[in-house]
Amino acid sequence: MHKFARFTAVLATSFAVSLAAQTAQAQTYPSKPITLIVPYAAGGSVDAVARLISDRLAAKLGGNIVIENVSGAGGVIGTQRAARAEPDGYTLLFSVESTMVIAKLVSPSIVQYDAAKDFAPISMVGSSPLVLLGRKDFPANNIAELMKLLKENPGKYNYATSGVGTSLHVAGEMINAEGKVKMVHVPYKTGAQIPTDLMGNNIDLAVLPLVMAMQNVKAGNIKAFGITEPKRFELTPDVPSLAEHPDLKNVSVTVWYGLFAPAKTDPAIVEKLHRALADVVMEPGVVEKLKASNLIPVGNSPKEFADFLKAENEKFSALVKAANIKAE
Repeated sequence: MHKFARFTAVLATSFAVSLAAQTAQAQTYPSKPITLIVPYAAGGSVDAVARLISDRLAAKLGGNIVIENVSGAGGVIGTQRAARAEPDGYTLLFSVESTMVIAKLVSPSIVQYDAAKDFAPISMVGSSPLVLLGRKDFPANNIAELMKLLKENPGKYNYATSGVGTSLHVAGEMINAEGKVKMVHVPYKTGAQIPTDLMGNNIDLAVLPLVMAMQNVKAGNIKAFGITEPKRFELTPDVPSLAEHPDLKNVSVTVWYGLFAPAKTDPAIVEKLHRALADVVMEPGVVEKLKASNLIPVGNSPKEFADFLKAENEKFSALVKAANIKAE
């Protein structure tokens, strides 16, 4: 009994020492530059938001953040590098829903990481719906007319996205599944060419992020049938929600940007990063720039972000399986 008590005391002391060391590490963090991996090319929308946030986050933390663009395989290469990094808080990942939720579902033999197991969510920075678009002379002017036309002409009309297995593709297939219609998918290598091809009548329909579409929608160059969230988006109140049509009430696809650390990163460091980031995304200048990109600032807690990711994975797992979406 005496030996057990002594063992318990030693164990408690070791735990206390370890906890104190972790607390001290978090208090002095960061003591060297932080590398922020962006798994997409410089100059794109993900990179632009990452640079907006990283500059302010570095100032808030009192340190330096260096962005490393590691593009390739739709974000998979950079994400895998981040997953294998030391969990010391000095390598972070800035990523989006396609890479962190959908990629593993549509390319299981290619994606060598499990976002739920290999990363610690820190916070979501911002979110936005997608939008279903049509060419200017498309023979439907609203979602009711569009659904009627699609049901009467299965397989006649196509829709473009930025690629197989992206959140845009998943949204298109969700519309097909929920509405019991058949739009034919036309995958592009990037989304940048899609608005031009819509305006040139080279494609019928498209699913795109709002930031890539609204300028041409407002100019009357293309039509917007609806966004992919259950309620109208506060930044585009004149654009209906697809869920306003009874056949599409379950359509829900949100695009988002978020910050992650490798799994097993000290929770105190994760919390410190979250608090700093939550402050940053609510700064008036940052809010203005995020909204200019049609993003609503979020700044949720690590647990809230983790719960959201779990729900997203369950939703998309069912859809990808039902629609047999594969990108390999």
